[in-house]
Amino acid sequence: MEKEILEHGLNLNRRRFLASLSVGLGTAALGSLLIPDLFGGSESEKDFVPGIPHFAPKAKKVIYLFQNGAPSQLDCFDYKPLLNQMIGQDLPASIRNGQRLTGMTSDQKKFPLVGSAFKFAKHGQSGAWISEAFPYMAGVADDLCIIKSMHTEAINHDPALTFFQTGAQQGNRPSIGSWVSYGLGTENKNLPAFCVLLSKGKGNGQGVYSKLWSNGFLDSIHQGVQFSSGDNPVLYLTDRNGLDRVSRRKMIDKIAALNEISYQQFGDGEIATKIKQYEMAYRMQTAVPEIMDISKESDDIVKLYGSDCMIPGTFAANCLLARKLSENGVRFVQLYHQGWDQHGNLPVEMKKQAVDVDQASAALITDLKQRGLLDETLVIWGGEFGRTNFCQGKMTPDNYGRDHHPRSFSIWMAGGGIKPGIVHGETDEFGYNVVTDPVHVHDFQATLLHLLGLDHERLTFRLQGRRYRLTDVEGNVVKAILA
Repeated sequence: MEKEILEHGLNLNRRRFLASLSVGLGTAALGSLLIPDLFGGSESEKDFVPGIPHFAPKAKKVIYLFQNGAPSQLDCFDYKPLLNQMIGQDLPASIRNGQRLTGMTSDQKKFPLVGSAFKFAKHGQSGAWISEAFPYMAGVADDLCIIKSMHTEAINHDPALTFFQTGAQQGNRPSIGSWVSYGLGTENKNLPAFCVLLSKGKGNGQGVYSKLWSNGFLDSIHQGVQFSSGDNPVLYLTDRNGLDRVSRRKMIDKIAALNEISYQQFGDGEIATKIKQYEMAYRMQTAVPEIMDISKESDDIVKLYGSDCMIPGTFAANCLLARKLSENGVRFVQLYHQGWDQHGNLPVEMKKQAVDVDQASAALITDLKQRGLLDETLVIWGGEFGRTNFCQGKMTPDNYGRDHHPRSFSIWMAGGGIKPGIVHGETDEFGYNVVTDPVHVHDFQATLLHLLGLDHERLTFRLQGRRYRLTDVEGNVVKAILA
């Protein structure tokens, strides 16, 4: 009898006590009294099954070409000849209307207007104005939907970038790719649903960080997997010397068995996720090297993307890799290209940046189209906010810089259920305020999910008594741009 009491005391440790308490009937009863719908779920959640869309999707996959640092819409897609006519004149106070400024221009006494150093011309059936800095994009104008009426609240890079990618400015939330992974899963069991690629341009760069592709409070299986340009594109994926595939398989099976025991004992969902991640890593050892090998691409493809596509880590190489990942079933491929933060010397820096991305961005559209994949692949190009129509600091017609501008900016979308060859929204003649068809960041996110067959109001996750979603409590699908 004393022996049994002793063994019972050893088993009743702190971890076991808390694990048992957390699933006790008393806790469940108390929770249901305090929050009546805690276990019942809302009507919108009851019919949500991860991996199954809410309705028929128009797109199956997304390739997001994020231009980190914020390209100047006034030098890309939002042509404002008035600014060239009024160069050097002060921005009317009635146009700025007291908008808050960054610390870089808040002490300026005047806000001299500055036009674009680049010439613009109309392209495509829509007659979209596109800067001469982007001749290749101009060549696919009939495939693009250019949205000129984007706007956001954040005025600095970190919160603005985080807001675009997670739906919140403060971070620690699931990224947009993680939400898609959670909602739809992967099409290829040998690859993650969400992959991330990074490249650096030739301009002034802003940093990117892993919180932008974090799973937040979702299971860690939904975290973005970053690919690097080195010999090991995914860290810790390759086996050590002396460890063969058979031994690796046995090791994973043993670890899985131990994890299964822990899961049965404690019921921690993250343990089950770890089992899945070990299996994914094992399968990726075969799939990833094949996808990363671009030596088998035809000369025509290399010519299409440009010679830089053969240099690992460049934007062109990442665009080609994004096509291969998407083609092989990756749901969400996120590219970040740094170097668009032109507070000064914009004409020179931006021209270099444009050369970095123009040909490869257009090539991706053409490549997907000729493979019959554009209709099911949504491609997005744009940054976190726009640029001011006035100059930051000293100015000459050929040398100027622009500060951050959240009130209006441009992005483009193509394929995947988007109406091609159109321009949506418009800004005033100064290019400062949106005057027709405004599109908020949450509207953009709601539309992206809608194209994938997901209702942004129903794609939720309950945490600590609250239902979270990518669009928080806002967002409307922009129906005018849907095909």
